[in-house]
Parts: sequence; structure tokens; C-alpha cells
Amino acid sequence: MLPAFARGAPPQEPTVIHTEPQRERLPPVRIDDTIKSYNAWLDQLAASNRVAGLATAVVLDDKVRFERTLGYADAQTGEKVQPDTAFRLASLSKAFATALTGILVREGVLSWDTRLSEVLPFFKLKDAHATEQATVRDILGQRLGLPRNAYDNMLSSGVPYQELARKLDEVDMSCGVGDCYGYQNVAFSLIGDVIYAETGDFFYHLVDKRLFLPLGMTDASYGRDGLESSKSWARPHYRRGSGWVAFEPNDNFYVPPAAGVNASIRDMEQWLIAQMGGRPMVLPQQLLEVLHAPGIDTPSERMASPWRRARVKEAHYALGWRVYDYMGHTLIFHAGAVQGYRAEIGFFPEYHIGMVVMWNCECAEPAGLMPMVFDKLLGLPEVDWAELNAPVRSARPAPRRVHKRLRPARH
Repeated sequence: MLPAFARGAPPQEPTVIHTEPQRERLPPVRIDDTIKSYNAWLDQLAASNRVAGLATAVVLDDKVRFERTLGYADAQTGEKVQPDTAFRLASLSKAFATALTGILVREGVLSWDTRLSEVLPFFKLKDAHATEQATVRDILGQRLGLPRNAYDNMLSSGVPYQELARKLDEVDMSCGVGDCYGYQNVAFSLIGDVIYAETGDFFYHLVDKRLFLPLGMTDASYGRDGLESSKSWARPHYRRGSGWVAFEPNDNFYVPPAAGVNASIRDMEQWLIAQMGGRPMVLPQQLLEVLHAPGIDTPSERMASPWRRARVKEAHYALGWRVYDYMGHTLIFHAGAVQGYRAEIGFFPEYHIGMVVMWNCECAEPAGLMPMVFDKLLGLPEVDWAELNAPVRSARPAPRRVHKRLRPARH
């Protein structure tokens, strides 16, 4: 376990004069009390063995205010989660895709309104007019007009992304392009093909060069090979009785733009600092405002969990981010999930405070920690969204591909 501590960002760029409005401030005493409570909730989570392994951080005003790790990177060997342990980010990867796209848009390489059909000869939707209309902004803003999660079941079963991207013309449209929300992974990942077509370089190479490297995200990588090449990486786990069993990561769903990133909590601290405006030479404020601007309305998102039903008054999808009205405060948020991994990131731009939580089991309880922290920060009534005081949930069935012996991590 790592205690709370204050730590700055990596060496800063040349001084930049900021022109944004004066920041709002939360009462320091309330921030201190929230972090103390969060630490206690994590103690309770660990004592009840409700999570295999977890890494989390709270960032305030471009500094890491709190960092802690819990549990196992590999319960089988006893390896503990450390600050440099890499986790799969799942759909938190989408924000890296939109950030890279935004950088290229600012440089004139492409446009948010670049039409997919003009760049990708294979791209077709069932409706010919929709094919001609669809733009980069439509796929990154989850408003392409397809039913939600089109082909995700086939992606999970191992059908290659390249095959599925060429079958989008077999999917019935839910609405016209730009007219409704429909969350996508296959269609979202077309941005990787667009970027390759426009730059001649691979998507993940550019993310590494334009984001990971300048932000000091030294543990970040793409794909299963990248994960298993990490000096420390979190295996996915399932519950057996009162303990945890590690199993091998699933190769499927490692589509780079939509769900391909691996990163440690130290990496995600730097990512959160950058997303809150602390690294303007990499992600300028003007670009962040575009990425975080509310786009298509997502009313179903307000019903996705008890805390959303109680706290979220409006919900929209921006560009790789969700934008919530959280009891009158703008919350920029995203969650991610693939087999054996979960992650959440969220921040309040007005207060320049946010947090990240990543864990390596399909456990529900940690998902409630973030709204508990946010409620306390905002002075809202306390609710046990993580159900820390409820009985421990029974074990789920083991994943199909479980191996008693894992391939060792490559150091």
C-alpha cells in the first residue's frame, strides 16, 4: 500500500501564459476530509477482499494529491500491484484516439468533417446517403447512426476488426448520421484507418510519439504484447471461494483506437493532468474545449447505474468522453470494461480536480468509489455507492480460457 502524498508532474514545458478564467476552489478542509475518507473506504474494500488488485489516484491543480495501490497484480505468484503496474484501459483508450485526432486537425492533416468515404475506399453503410455523409466527428462522437455496440459480440468472439469494419453495410441503421447516439467500438476504430491513410504512419506509433512520450507515460503501450512486455502488469482475475485466480488476458477486443491502451496509475496521473489543462504544449486548452464539448444527447446513460440515476441530470457524448451534469457541476467522465479489467476516469474542470480507478477483476464494488469521492468533494449527502457495507457478492463463473500456469511476464 502506498500512502497519500503530494507529487508534481514531470519536468514542465516553457512557461505559457494562461488566459482561462480564474479557477473555482473547493474548501481545502473538505478536500482533506474527502481524501481521508477515500483512504478509509479503500481500507474497507481491501479488508473485505472485494477486489483482486486496484490502483487509484486523485489529482488536484496539476499535482498528484493521493495515490494508492491494493491487492494483487498476480494472486497466483503473490505479486502486488505497484504504481508502475500496467492495466488494460478498455474504453478509456478512446480519449487517446480523439486527442491524437485533435492534434492532427490543428496541424491541418485532416478535419473533424473529413468524410470517411473520401479516405477509406472500403467504408460503406447500408444507406448510401449515410455513407457519403459520415465524418470523422460522427464516428468519434458516437453518432454514426448504427445500433449500439454493432458487432461487439463478434469482436469478443475473435472475429478480426478488419473483417467487421468491412461488414458495416450489413447493419440496419437506427437513424440518420448525426441524429442519434449509438455507442460503437468497431466503427469508432475506423479513425485508425483514417489516420494511416492521411499520414502514412500507424495509429499507435503516432499516439506513442505525440502523447505517451511527451507526457511521460513511460509504462503505456498498445496491445497484449505491450501489456505482457511491461515490467509489471496486472493479470485479470476471477473469484474462487474467498480468493482470486489469475487467468490469461483475452486477445479479443484489443482494437487500438477503441480499447487498445495499457497504462499504469503513474501514466494515468499524467494523462489526467494533461486533460485538465496542465500540459498545454501537448494538449492546448483550445483543443481540450473541443474534445470535452457536449455533443449528442445520451439519455440512456443517466439510467446506467444507481449513482447516475441519483446524481446525473443530463448526459452527452463529446469526443471520446462523456459529459455529465453532476448535480449542477460539469463532470468529464469515461468508464471502460473488458474481460477481467475495469477502469474509470473523471474530473470537474471548474475545480481542476479528478481521479482515476483501475482494477483487475469483474468486480462491481470499485465502480461506486468515484461517485462517493465526488459526492464528498461537492458537499452532497453521503451514499455507499460501492456497497462496502453490503455482503460480499458471490463468485461469478470462471472465464472460459483459464490457465493454471500463466506465461511469465517479460522483463
